[in-house]
Amino acid sequence: MPRQLLDEWLLEQAHGGVLTDRLLIGGSDDPLLASAVTLLASEIRDAALVAICPTGTRLGLELLAGRRINVCAIHWGVAESSRSAHAQLVAGFPGSREWAIVRMGLREQGIVLARERAGVRSLAELARPDVRWASRQEGAGTQHFARLMLREQGIPPEALRSEQTAYSERHAAALVAQGQADCAPGVRSAAGEFGLAFLPLGWEAFDLVVPRAVFFRSLFQHLLDLLRGERLRVVAASLKGYDLTQLGQLVAGAGEAAPR
Repeated sequence: MPRQLLDEWLLEQAHGGVLTDRLLIGGSDDPLLASAVTLLASEIRDAALVAICPTGTRLGLELLAGRRINVCAIHWGVAESSRSAHAQLVAGFPGSREWAIVRMGLREQGIVLARERAGVRSLAELARPDVRWASRQEGAGTQHFARLMLREQGIPPEALRSEQTAYSERHAAALVAQGQADCAPGVRSAAGEFGLAFLPLGWEAFDLVVPRAVFFRSLFQHLLDLLRGERLRVVAASLKGYDLTQLGQLVAGAGEAAPR
C-alpha cells in the first residue's frame, strides 16, 4: 500500500482524534469568515484547532480533494447563476460526490479603490495607462468575476496596467491602502475593513464546500451558529456588502445533482 494511502487510512480511523478536533479552512478569503474563525478559536481555546488559510477558490478545492483541509470557501461568478456554476465547478474535483455546498451569503463584488479615486464611476475610467492595478492570482474567484465584468464592458484584460499580484482579498486591499496600487478587484467588505473607496460591479454568492462527515461535526456547526449570531451580524453590518439571508442553506448536497 502506498504511504499516502496508508496515512489517509490512519487519519480516517482516528475517530475522536485529529479528524474531529480540527477545522482547517482554505479557499477564498473573506473578512467576515475570518472574524468568525477568530471568535470560534477564542471560544474553544485548546479544545481543538481552528485555522483559516486563504488560497483562492480553485487551489482550495484542490486541497480539499487532497484532504489537506476540511472546508473550502468558494465564489465563482455572479449570484444569479451561482447554484449551477458552483455545483459545476465543484463536480470537476475528485471526491466531490461526498461534498455538500453550504451557503454563507451574498457579497458585493467590485473594485477596491484608493481614497483619492473615490469619484470613479466606471471600469473604463480605470483602464487608463496611469492607473496601477493589483490583479489577483489565477484560480481566484475575484479574478474570475473581474474578467467577467471586463468582458461585459468590452475592456480587454491586457488594457489594465497590472503591477502587483494579490493573493487574498485583504492582501489586495492592503496593497491599495499602502499606495502600491491604485485599485484592485475585491469585495466591499475588504474595502470597508481598510477604509478604502469602492466601485460596485455586482453581487456574488459565497459558499462553503464541506465533506459530509465534516458537515455534521460540532466545530463546523458551531461556526455556522457564530455566523448566525448577533456578534457577527454587527461585524457584517459595519463592513458592509453582505446579505446573509440564505446563511446555512444547502446549495447542493453530497451526491446530488446541481439544483436548477
